[in-house]
Amino acid sequence: MVVTARAWGDLKASEIRPLNGNGRGPAAYDPAFTGNRTEPLHRWVPWIAGYSAKLVNDALEAYNGRTTKSRVLDPFAGVGTTLLEARFHGCDTIGFEINPWAALVSRTKLAAGIELRADDLGRAVDSYRTFVASKPKPERGPPDGFRTRIPFFSPRVERKVLAALDYMASIDNVWVRDAFRMALGSVMVSFSNYTYEPSLGSRPGAGKPLIDNADVDAVLSAKLDQFSADIRVLEKTGSTPDTERKVYNASFLDYASLEHGKVDLAITSPPYLNNYHYVRNTRPQMWWLGLVSDGAAQKDVEERSMGKYWQTVRGGDPIHLTFPHEEIAHTLRRLRAIRTEHGVYGGKGWANYVASYFNDTYRYLTVLNAALRPGGRAIIVVGNSIVQGVPVPVEKYLAEIGEMVGFSHEATNGLRSTRVGGSILNSSVRRGAKPSGGTGLYETAVILRRLV
Repeated sequence: MVVTARAWGDLKASEIRPLNGNGRGPAAYDPAFTGNRTEPLHRWVPWIAGYSAKLVNDALEAYNGRTTKSRVLDPFAGVGTTLLEARFHGCDTIGFEINPWAALVSRTKLAAGIELRADDLGRAVDSYRTFVASKPKPERGPPDGFRTRIPFFSPRVERKVLAALDYMASIDNVWVRDAFRMALGSVMVSFSNYTYEPSLGSRPGAGKPLIDNADVDAVLSAKLDQFSADIRVLEKTGSTPDTERKVYNASFLDYASLEHGKVDLAITSPPYLNNYHYVRNTRPQMWWLGLVSDGAAQKDVEERSMGKYWQTVRGGDPIHLTFPHEEIAHTLRRLRAIRTEHGVYGGKGWANYVASYFNDTYRYLTVLNAALRPGGRAIIVVGNSIVQGVPVPVEKYLAEIGEMVGFSHEATNGLRSTRVGGSILNSSVRRGAKPSGGTGLYETAVILRRLV
């Protein structure tokens, strides 16, 4: 379901309203990130998670009511949808993103029309076309340590990608160089032997043929031309307010030194409980763009990410909640009793994962409460989950944990009454299938307010 600015305060707490017959809500738009595919700047990088610019814009119009410049925070910035929309509203922005690929995207998009200029980028694209016309031999090899079950690129495609990386290394302007890296990261899976379905997997595994050859240079140049065109529009219209823009490639969970009581509004969407391999979806971008250099760096991202990565927490002793919540504790006990003969691959491993997720939820809500000014609000978009067939109402638990750490729960607004969950274990809700047990997947916006 969909919420407009008018509807943010109108829905009753915990009310989930169904979509109408044509699959649309009152504002006739989808709150998912797919709505950004045609929006300037937002369209630069596809993202399998996140929400639409329209949803953020409506939230800003509903809650950004200060007469002076507001400060907007996104603790899980992703590719910068909240930060970019807040910048267009003239707000100062602060974003945290543990994934180095997503942090690169957020920083570069926020620089559009300011540090990243259309003319500078356009000249570099022309120079790149001249460079590749000479069919240069790559000077570098593929990233050492990057492993996939089948070759990520075919030999002919790989040579072109490596030559493009050689050219990028020669660019002196750091913003232009990052724009090139962002463009390559945006399109690289399209000419690889892998595909998003929606999670990253091999093309043969999805019933698709391998890609023997592709016009890498044309695809990359077209993406960069798109960047230049969007930036030029920004520059001509003057819609480039030079507000304070900070993006930290760091975990919000660990950022205890954040300036307290200075944030007016937080709009965010943390990783969903059912997306247990969130970090792994961008492993190719992290390795091929040099954002991680070894397995230890990748593991560090996985272990410090919100909710963790399933393989990092499934083993060892049972992980228990760090805060009192009997309903979640009951869910953990229920999970640990499922498929016990499978060890960490059964309910035991998934119970550890769920416990880690909600422990991290308690941590980030504690930091978020301290960051907001008294009366400041947090709008948190989150979906429920089904783990080993056990329903987990994430939005309900999030609201209750929020009240534990000092928030007032103002509302839980319905966004979508159905969504796809390709990562759910032992559930019929996969790739659009209808739920058979009465519990489906939905999406909500939990609205919390810091008490005075």
